[in-house]
Amino acid sequence: MPKRPPKGEHGGTVMPKVNEAELGDDFSYIVRIADTDIDGLKSITYGLTSVKGIGIRTSMMICRMSGIDGNRLGGHLTSDEQDQLRSAIDDYATKVPWWMVNRQRDLESNEDAHIIANEVSMTKDDDVARLAEIKTWRGMRHRSGHKVRGQRLRSNGRRGSALGVQRKK
Repeated sequence: MPKRPPKGEHGGTVMPKVNEAELGDDFSYIVRIADTDIDGLKSITYGLTSVKGIGIRTSMMICRMSGIDGNRLGGHLTSDEQDQLRSAIDDYATKVPWWMVNRQRDLESNEDAHIIANEVSMTKDDDVARLAEIKTWRGMRHRSGHKVRGQRLRSNGRRGSALGVQRKK
């Protein structure tokens, strides 16, 4: 039976404490990939998920494409391995099936792409602006700050001043 990781105070798993003597002199605590700081104490697979647009499945595939063991700590990567990861991230959309990318059939280029880092928020803002410009229902709901996907408005999602039941006098 496999050994389970230790439970934390609130039920989540606890990161194991790492002895700094075992890490070595060439260990880097922060690795910079795709304009994001990645924690060197995490494994490469989980460290890559801190980049916006890269989830766990994507990071596992990137590690497999670059030929790097995803269970190694990110701080042990050499500069050549970091370059391999960067090139694997850049070539990701061309080497995986269409259903594994996060931008399928882009409206402007009509190609599959995988957007990461700052491009994610910029693309989302552009999409919302396009919807509002052509005055679609979704675009107008985004602009007015209301719920977009048909959720209830009367009782949920209230912001601002507290609304309660009014008593008769």
